[in-house]
Amino acid sequence: MNPFLDVPADSGFGLHNLPYGVFSHGDGGARVGVRLGDYVVDLAALETHGLVAAAGAGRAPVFSQPALNALMALGPDAWSAVRERLQDLLSDSGDPALREGGAVREAAVLPLADVTMHLPARIGDYTDFYSSRQHATNVGTMFRGPENALKPNWLHLPVGYHGRASSVVVSGTDVVRPSGQTRPDDDAPPTFGPSKRLDIELELGFFVGPGNELGDPISISDADRHIFGFVLVNDWSARDIQKWEYVPLGPFLGKSFATSVSPWVVPYEALAPFRVDGEPQDATAGNPEPLPYLRQRGPRALDVDLEVRLQTSSMDEGGEVVAQTTARNLYWSPEQQLAHHTVNGCNARPGDLMASGTISGEDPGSYGSLLEMTWSGKNPLSLPGGETRTFLEDGDRVTITGEARRDGVAVGFGEVTGRVLPPRP
Repeated sequence: MNPFLDVPADSGFGLHNLPYGVFSHGDGGARVGVRLGDYVVDLAALETHGLVAAAGAGRAPVFSQPALNALMALGPDAWSAVRERLQDLLSDSGDPALREGGAVREAAVLPLADVTMHLPARIGDYTDFYSSRQHATNVGTMFRGPENALKPNWLHLPVGYHGRASSVVVSGTDVVRPSGQTRPDDDAPPTFGPSKRLDIELELGFFVGPGNELGDPISISDADRHIFGFVLVNDWSARDIQKWEYVPLGPFLGKSFATSVSPWVVPYEALAPFRVDGEPQDATAGNPEPLPYLRQRGPRALDVDLEVRLQTSSMDEGGEVVAQTTARNLYWSPEQQLAHHTVNGCNARPGDLMASGTISGEDPGSYGSLLEMTWSGKNPLSLPGGETRTFLEDGDRVTITGEARRDGVAVGFGEVTGRVLPPRP
């Protein structure tokens, strides 16, 4: 099955992927589309012409809305049906209604370069986890020593905290350097000013589909039916503000100023070929077995390659690769994160965003934050032209990309990028 549009055979945005996003074009309002190669297919236009419909939505339009929440709420059976219909319409051997549709095709198939991408969902709640063992070990070693690197609870549950949904922004949005209280000298009072230790966190996030009623947990065996799709996440972090404020209740102003997400939501179903075994969660690997509500059958991990580029204001477009890692480095899976999040009866809702926490591997080249790459600023990064970095400077741009490839199938995530602006008065 090949697309009728001109899409390279090795593209990460072929018919197997078809990620959803929210876009606008010309004078039209924001609506839902899918990406195919370097094109955006306007699902609102297809819906208007009766070529695509979402089962379970009744007569309510799903794709002419400025967010994916209505589609997310319908559940996996509806998602699969829409996906199959789109693959049929967009293939060179399926239903010819679009490829031979003349005016419909002209209205619905748009060059990617001509559209503006928007935040893909109305995010009611945002939760950030701490699910990479190597990242947790690195940070714990820095501040508590290797013998106390992991807290006693870490191998028993997915640690997380509730973030700030209002400051989640789409890729391409500039990030203003935050100001706040810090205490650089433990023997002096705190001071106020711009963060001097602005950092990134390379993460993989997922959007919740159908939620659960208050008091009714989502079981680990059913969690896959509640996950709509995945995005790249950069959870910008002001480490100096965070260090002073986080005791005793955890992250606050050091995190809530901005979290960036990629615009294209990769469907859960598209990543099925890339599920692999994660680190064993049992005695064979010296790990405690999770409590029954967290025991997941089958492959837990996602084989997705991830990369971080840093571009200073003096560099050419693209910048320098500073980290390469993989989502296989997550100890706790998305399904385990969701099951734990709701086990107390907490109600998740369509469009809720949940992020993995920083993803790091075992060597400095695979660390997902500058905090780790420079070991809290002790080992500055050397960049082309003689520049160095411990943490981000004004004008720096960070771009995270992701892609999965296996057995001739490729799934691209695109990128999440943002540039640091000076603090405001």
